[in-house]
This record gives sequence, C-alpha cells and structure tokens, in this order.
Amino acid sequence: MNVTNAVAAALLACFAARGATPSAFERRCIPSGCVAPPSNIPDILGRHALPAGRITALGATMDLRHGLLVTGTAQAGQAPAGQGRGNQEPGPSVTVRGHTFTQQSLFLRNVGGPSDMTTPFPPHKIIGNIYYVGTKSLAVFLIVTPQGNILINSTYERNVPAIQKSVEQLGFTFSDIKILLGSHAHGDHQEGDALVKELTGAQVMALAEDVPALRAMKPGGKPHPIDKVLQDGEKVTLGGTTLVAHLTPGHTRGCTTWTLKAQEGGKSYDVVIIGSFGTNPGFKLVNNIEVPAIADEFNRAFKVARSLKCDVPLGSHPGMYNMEAKYAKLGSGGPNPFIDPAGYKLEVDIDEAMFRAVLAEQQKARVTIRSPARSDW
Repeated sequence: MNVTNAVAAALLACFAARGATPSAFERRCIPSGCVAPPSNIPDILGRHALPAGRITALGATMDLRHGLLVTGTAQAGQAPAGQGRGNQEPGPSVTVRGHTFTQQSLFLRNVGGPSDMTTPFPPHKIIGNIYYVGTKSLAVFLIVTPQGNILINSTYERNVPAIQKSVEQLGFTFSDIKILLGSHAHGDHQEGDALVKELTGAQVMALAEDVPALRAMKPGGKPHPIDKVLQDGEKVTLGGTTLVAHLTPGHTRGCTTWTLKAQEGGKSYDVVIIGSFGTNPGFKLVNNIEVPAIADEFNRAFKVARSLKCDVPLGSHPGMYNMEAKYAKLGSGGPNPFIDPAGYKLEVDIDEAMFRAVLAEQQKARVTIRSPARSDW
C-alpha cells in the first residue's frame, strides 16, 4: 500500500470509529493525498482522528493552518486527482474596492486556525434582541424573545459547552432555547445540533435541500435531529420575532441566509445572516458529478443576496462581517458599528468575484486538458 492509500485507509477508519460517514466530497478528496473538506479539517485531523505521530508514520504531514493533510505524493507537487491544482495552493486572486484575496486567503479569513474554531469570543449584544455567543471563527447567534429564544448554529459538538457558558454570561438560560436553526450542513456549523437538542429540547429546523447532508452528520453515532423541514421563503416566528429562510445554494444544497428585523433606538433595521457564498479550496464548479448544476446554484445565491435589504450584515463566520473590528468599537459612544449596509454589499461582491474567478479557472483547465484529445470540442 502506498503512502496516499495508507493515509486514506487510516482516515476512513477514523470516520468509522466515530460513527461518521464521509461526505461525497470527503470520499473524493481523501484518496487524492490532499484533504480539505467543507467541514474544515479539525474534525478529521483533530482529537477525533489520527494522532500526529500516526500521520507522520504514514508519511504525511498536517497543514492545519491551511486545513490540509498532505501526503508525500501531494507534497512532491502532484495535484490531487480530478483537480487542476493542489488544494494547498493559493488559487485565483481577486481585488474588490481595494480588498485583495486569493481563494485560500479568503477561506482562511473565514475559518482561521484550529484554535479559532474552538476559542470562545466574548459574548456580546449586536443589536436589538440579537446576541453573539460563538467562537473566534464560528458564528453562533442568540435571538431573545419573551416566549423563549432562538439559536442559530451549534458549531462542533465539542463547542456546545462553551456556547452554553456564553449564553449564561449574558444573563440568559440555555434551556430557554426553543428553536435551533442553522446556516448550512457542514460540521463546523451544525454538528452539535443533537447535543443542543438534548440539553434544551429545542425544535431543530432546516431547509429541505440540506436535510440529506444533515442526516449523514452523526457525531458519536447520534442521529441528527430534524423536527421541521422548511421550504425556501418560509417564516419561523417566536415571541414576536420572525425570521425568513432564504435558499442561497452552492456552498451546500440548502445553504440558508436568514433575515429578520431588529429594533434599536426607536428604529427598525434589516438584519441579514449570510449562510455562505464561499467557494472553498477543493470545490468543483465544473463537471461536478454530485451537483452538476452547482454553478447555477451559486448564481441563484448571488441573485437572492442582492435582492435582500440589509442594514446589519452578519454571517456564519465572523470574518464575513468584520466582527472583531466592530466589536472593538462597542461602547465608544458612537453609532452601532454593526450597522453597515456598505459592508454587506462589499462581502457579496468579494464572494461573487471569487466564485467567478474560480469558475473561470476551472473552465479554462477543462478546455486545456480536453482540447488536444478532442478536435471537435
């Protein structure tokens, strides 16, 4: 067995040991010698998976900063099977209104490093009845109402105790959470749903298009709870607060952008919680067997995004709305820094520019590879 196959076998054994099933994306990436799943690698390479010594013994290295496991084959410069370049490369670059990102740096802006995914960020009020109770790089929002509270995202199961502590630090009771929603069916956002439901009894709701992926998400073998299947445009109301589920697919089939109104200072503000518009390293936009129309789905997401009114942009990763910089301005006596309609437009523009750049690169690679063999292409 060569190095790549040995690492693949060991990684697949780790999935089995924790009662999980690798996604189609993960099954495609693991044998290639580079692993960069949408669930952002720590759940495969972290404490639930291979110890560092075992990975080294197999002839591979962990590149946690870039969310990769790289075997000797990939290190030698071979691109992963089925891809035009290795996932560890920076990818195409875009510049939007003075902000420059490569595909990899935009991904890293969102996910940070492994410690950022598990280190709690100071819980704080954003606006009105909306509070932040997540980590440095994985957003969790608490929406407080007189009839109980709504939680958006549970992140990794191991983060749930920290989320509970953040809720309590704000003076709220964790068991008052009545509804649990999510941004999209990746482990770094919704793996902890079963534990949150166990601790609170909350009703778990999700868009229909993400249900299959959520059903396959079984940390420790636990079935993933789904109490109500939602449709695009459906409203979720509790205690006078109404959220609307907008299907913004591409990042996942049922990626959900939530909108709601928040009241502050006698004014009403439109809040948009972005599910994700990201084309992560490893995403296949051309000749995608699992999702043949994935490019069309992303196009739909951007069309929906541009149709939404937004005063307060939020997102499944704090980097999407520049949380740290805005948090630093709280209490300064000025206007609420989270009111930032221009920031929403900038984020959508950056994400769409990156999508177009990645799509163009993959379309070019397809033509380059196939043209010599197909004179009629």
